[in-house]
Amino acid sequence: MKQFLVLIAVLPLLLIFLLQFSLDQQNHTKMGLLSDAVYVAKEKSRQSGCFTNDIQDELRSRIARILGTDASEISIVATEAPVYRISAASEEDANNPLRGLIYYRVTVPIGPVMAGSKLFGVKESNNMLIFDIESYTTSELIQ
Repeated sequence: MKQFLVLIAVLPLLLIFLLQFSLDQQNHTKMGLLSDAVYVAKEKSRQSGCFTNDIQDELRSRIARILGTDASEISIVATEAPVYRISAASEEDANNPLRGLIYYRVTVPIGPVMAGSKLFGVKESNNMLIFDIESYTTSELIQ
């Protein structure tokens, strides 16, 4: 009887390891798919010289489809004015380290980080995995 009571107390704790492994695999898969979606949008923006509204809307809808969430939760901050690929003809351009670069940052809440967070007393607001990509890419748009 004593062993049965110990099993009843320990079994939920051991099952959390299995749930955590599954949750980690799901989050890893989502992050891979999101990275691919951002890469495709980045390559399109290189060709057009900026992150146009069409590219941003397409990226939002693609991410919303991948995660099954609302597109309003997705934050995209990017260069919206065309950036041209130029040579360092003037001194002003030569001293600018960001000439010809397109900035982008995509932030998306993916889901919970920890399985069984309520069991361990972790609040839901502290249990959110945020996917964040911030980088620059070179423009291929010629002036």
